[in-house]
Amino acid sequence: MLEKLLFVVFLTLILNLPFGWLRETTEKFSKKWFLYIHLPIPFIIACRILLGISIKFAPVLIATAVVGQLAGGMIRRRYYPGGIYE
Repeated sequence: MLEKLLFVVFLTLILNLPFGWLRETTEKFSKKWFLYIHLPIPFIIACRILLGISIKFAPVLIATAVVGQLAGGMIRRRYYPGGIYE
């Protein structure tokens, strides 16, 4: 059980990094911004259900998704400073 949970947590983090990167390039609260935040969620939910991870671990997965989004944005800012909007 713990191995499955750690796998889903790791997958959640890795999946959200590129979306955080992309989110950083869009205007805040735009359609793309919301899309980049919410697009990974169905995949994480499906993975959680398929692996039999309880819903009680949803707060852990949400927190991990937020960390992944923020880390992706931080990486984008570090390597491409200034002029972030495309």
